[in-house]
Formats: sequence, structure tokens, C-alpha cells
Amino acid sequence: MDSDIFDKTNIPHPEENPNRPKFTGNFAKLNVHNWLYNKPTITPEKEIVEIKFKNTRKGFYHNVNNLNLQIGDYVAVEGTPGHDIGVVSLTNEIIFEQLKKNRVSLDSEFKKVYRKAKPTDIEKWREAIVLEHATMLESRKLARDMGLNMKIGDVEFQGDKTKAIFYYIADERVDFRQLIKVLAEQYRIRIEMRQIGARQEAGRIGGIGSCGRELCCSTWIGNFVSVATNAARVQELSLNPQKLAGQCSKLKCCLNYELDSYLDARREFPNTEIILRTKEGNANHVKTDVYKGIMWYGINSDNRHQIVPLTTSRVIAIIKANRKDILPDKLIDKDEAPAIPLKEVDLMDYQNVVGQESMDRFNKPKSKRKDNRPRNKGRNYNNLTRPNNRNKGDNTSGESAKKQ
Repeated sequence: MDSDIFDKTNIPHPEENPNRPKFTGNFAKLNVHNWLYNKPTITPEKEIVEIKFKNTRKGFYHNVNNLNLQIGDYVAVEGTPGHDIGVVSLTNEIIFEQLKKNRVSLDSEFKKVYRKAKPTDIEKWREAIVLEHATMLESRKLARDMGLNMKIGDVEFQGDKTKAIFYYIADERVDFRQLIKVLAEQYRIRIEMRQIGARQEAGRIGGIGSCGRELCCSTWIGNFVSVATNAARVQELSLNPQKLAGQCSKLKCCLNYELDSYLDARREFPNTEIILRTKEGNANHVKTDVYKGIMWYGINSDNRHQIVPLTTSRVIAIIKANRKDILPDKLIDKDEAPAIPLKEVDLMDYQNVVGQESMDRFNKPKSKRKDNRPRNKGRNYNNLTRPNNRNKGDNTSGESAKKQ
């Protein structure tokens, strides 16, 4: 019987997951890949750790007490004033690479890490988190009543509930001194107003982009670079504001990701505004496949519009011939291999790849189908649904006949 008794100490414990220290912040916003996770650690002279706070706010702090800090530990750090509660998101020598990335000198003064957070600290910190949403709504109402042209997007309380940071967006300078006085009197805390941009607000709120992934501004982008509409033109994208704009109502940051490679690939491309002249007619540029090196030109011949794919070398040859007042017979050279094989050109037409009907299905005449439905179907149905009324009617008619 003793052998059948369940003993939890006999359960084999699995080994620690080696992938756990690869990422920081417990897969939170602005996560960092620790590519030195399987390398031997070197104890630095000045131990700096990265602490994560609400949303995308992070900071570097000095571990003056040489605490054994691991990723995910709750710590109490130096605040202005008082102390704040955060989560350790990065340690060891990878922190120096983050300092270089953020252009922070190692000789600069860092705020201190006091201690690991106590249960009372965490409880007070969670009480402050509960107040943030209601405080944001109340501050919005106060700003609207005062006629301030600003939008308060987020509120973050300090861990000791002695200070609150109000993040706001404004197109112009706003005089919110009266708003600070009212908030300070109402909540009895220190108020700090911090202006952010539309992209920073989208990163703090987070969300899912049109690509199906999390927003780049809330996962890894720290420094925002201006995006111009010329980036969409270079990549041959449709200039549709609804498709080019992100959740921040600005141009998507991903438009700059492949911009340099497109600019390098288009250096050997001729000017698209030049009209190609041939004996068949004039050809205008329609679109460009940059990475395949193919340019599509439309030509009007025999009262029909044709779109012909040409290689960049063929387009350059036609332009040089036109400058010498020479008109080629055709756009496509017979001796030159076609830009796209005929099989691929045929595949560019509409295909029923998802089981849909053909696009010209409404142009086909409808086939006449014979109507085999019984004409008295509705009549029989009405009779079947009201059998009692029919019987009563028959009985009454029979009784009346007998009386007569």
C-alpha cells in the first residue's frame, strides 16, 4: 500500500528551458533578443541593468548593491522623487550593446536600484495601476472643459503613488498650468506632463498591423525616422492613403525597410517619363518590376491597347535609337529573348484558383430550365395545414343539405 501512495517529490522535474533567457521583458513591448544567452558571462566593473516600466518606457539603472538580479525580477528603483517599481528586462554584457544603440555613455550617472520589491511594494504598485485608467478619463474630461487642444493618451503612476506621468498629444503649444493645479489638488500627487508624437502613442497602446503582426513601434522600433510619400513611389505602390497609413494615421514605418534596396536596384533603370517611339506607335510606361528588371509599356496599335514587357537593356537601346531619329520596327526584338516566357504571360490572366466562377459569367446567356414544379403545390400545402377547417366545412355543408 505504501508504494501506491502518491509522492510529489518523485515527479521528474524537466530541465530549465534554454530558450527562456533569449528574450527580455517576458515577451513584452520593445522586446530584445539576447544573442549572448549561451555564451559565458563576464562580470563587468559597473553592473548596469535595464528596467522595464509600463508599455514602452525603459531605463538603465546601476546595481549599486550587487544584487543577484535575473530577467523578470521586480525591483524598487530610484524615482524623482521617491521610488518606482519595475521589471528587470536585460542584464549581463548585452546591456553594453544596448547602451551603444541608445547612445548612452557608460560614464554617465545612472539612477540606482535600491532592492528587490517587497510584497507590500508590489501591492501598492498594483493599487496605483488600477487608478490609471480612471485618472486618464477624468483628465480628458477636465482638459475638454478647459478648452485645451490636447489629447491625453495614457497615464502612468509611479510605484509609490506619489507621482503620475500624463502622456499627451498636441499639434501646438498648450498652456496646461491650470490643469496641473486641478489634478494635483484632486489626487494629492505630483503631476508631470510629457508630450509624445502620434507614433509614440501607437507604440504605447499597441495593436495588430495590416500584415497580421504586432506593431513595429511596440515591439522593436525605438527611434522613429520620417517617412515620405516618395518611398511609396519608388517601390511602385499605390498612393492610397488608407493603405499607406498605419494606426497612428501617419505613413507606415515599414515603407523605409526596403527603400535602400529599391533605390540601388533602380540606378540602372532608364527614366520612365521618356516615351518610346516605334513604327507601331508610341509606347508609354505603365509599371516596373524592379527586382526582375522588367518594364511594362503600353502601346496603341490597330485600335487596341497592348501592354508589352521589356527588359531594361531593350528600353535603353530604343531610347538611344530614338535620339538618333531611328524608329525600331517593334518594341520586342526578334533576336532577343522575351522578358517573360509565354507560359508566365498566360498565367498572368485571371485564374480560378479558389474555386470561384469565371469573371464573364454574367455575359453568358442563361440556359432555359424546365419548370417541373407542380402548379397546385401551394394549394395542397394550404389544405394540409388546415385540415380541421376543411372537415368542419364539409360537415356543415352536409348537415345543411339534410335539413333541406
